[in-house]
Amino acid sequence: MERTWRWFGKKDKITLAMLRQIGVEGIVTALHDVPLGQVWTREQIRNLRHYIESYGMRWSVVESLPVVETIKYGGPDRDEQIEVYKQSLRNLSAEGIHTVCYNFMPVLDWARTDLLHPNPNGASNLFFSYSEFAYFDIYILKRPGARQQWADFRFHEGYGAGRDVLAEADALATTMTPAKDHELVENIVIKTQGFVSGNFSDGDREPVEKFRRFLDLYKDIDKDRLRQNMRYFLEAIMPTCDECDMDMCVHPDDPPIEILGLPRIVRTRDDIRWLLDAVPNPHNGLTFCAGSLSAGAYNDVVALAREFAPRTHFVHLRSCHIFPNGDFTEASHLGGRADLIELARIFEKEERLKSELTATQGTPRRLPMRVDHGMTFTDETGGVFDETAHGHNAGYTLLGRMFALGQVQGILATVDRELGIDYKQPGFYD
Repeated sequence: MERTWRWFGKKDKITLAMLRQIGVEGIVTALHDVPLGQVWTREQIRNLRHYIESYGMRWSVVESLPVVETIKYGGPDRDEQIEVYKQSLRNLSAEGIHTVCYNFMPVLDWARTDLLHPNPNGASNLFFSYSEFAYFDIYILKRPGARQQWADFRFHEGYGAGRDVLAEADALATTMTPAKDHELVENIVIKTQGFVSGNFSDGDREPVEKFRRFLDLYKDIDKDRLRQNMRYFLEAIMPTCDECDMDMCVHPDDPPIEILGLPRIVRTRDDIRWLLDAVPNPHNGLTFCAGSLSAGAYNDVVALAREFAPRTHFVHLRSCHIFPNGDFTEASHLGGRADLIELARIFEKEERLKSELTATQGTPRRLPMRVDHGMTFTDETGGVFDETAHGHNAGYTLLGRMFALGQVQGILATVDRELGIDYKQPGFYD
């Protein structure tokens, strides 16, 4: 697989020169300065592509070309926004970029409650606490119906036995302070969202009120309606994808649970099977995020990889650990529920198969892979999370991801040896 890295543009303190030195071949990025709902022009794309190429790498994957909310909930201007999206796809293809990772998650791109949860080794990872998220939903967001939904919440079999999340949220309400409330809002709404081209940014003065306005857009949208809106979007863009040879790969919901009364439609095997069957065009594919999928106790990640490898266009190799009470955290890239070693075998075999099938069509398209959500080491933060001072966004540290990439490169080298593939570490003398 092609070793890629998510990079946040020229303002990212993790430079392309650093990435080339650690074995990165391809860059995963986006035009983060272009406002939502506007066409990405060829000139803008070309300028960034040339910049990446000047460091000896290529722009491998767009993550992400955002699907604006009006397309997701079926607003009156969705057809206009779909046309904007299609033109951006044409412009990307014209500049030699043929893979787009996107998501169809309403409002939130991804969610965690703690960005520096301590590990036994002294480092920290992203963490999701059900009780803290329920507290945010009930006491900060004050969403109508939240109390009843959390009262009815049940964990998957084998986790959270006897746990009463609503009671835990009510107990938290007796100890939380305005400062703790602010930190929770920052973690859920701003620090996990503000650095991508999404709905929230660091400059939002009233993020909770803004959050409520977005939720109102979905008050009449259930799972079936959101599915139909997704089908409508994919059917509309597939002719353009055929024209441009553009692979669209949806990212699974993160976390893979229904939250905030919002429908989630890319959580499970049945969800993935539905979206691939609903629009059977091979350009309609999957970003296989092992981390997101392994956060769902009902998901057999290896089985999912075996089933959906033929429709996988992009791979996120990370892993989650679920605690007995149902909370989860990012795990070591050699641990957790995802079994990255077996996933590497599955996807390296799939890449080889596709390469053989496309060999007569010119240079085969490789399967891009990136590590994700690495540990935060104490010397990266000095004990205080500050992405401005320390040069990383939540979950996207330099040292943590570099450590993870080293682990994964070792896995891939071993698997390639098993498969008889000549593994080469890019940028080094043999």
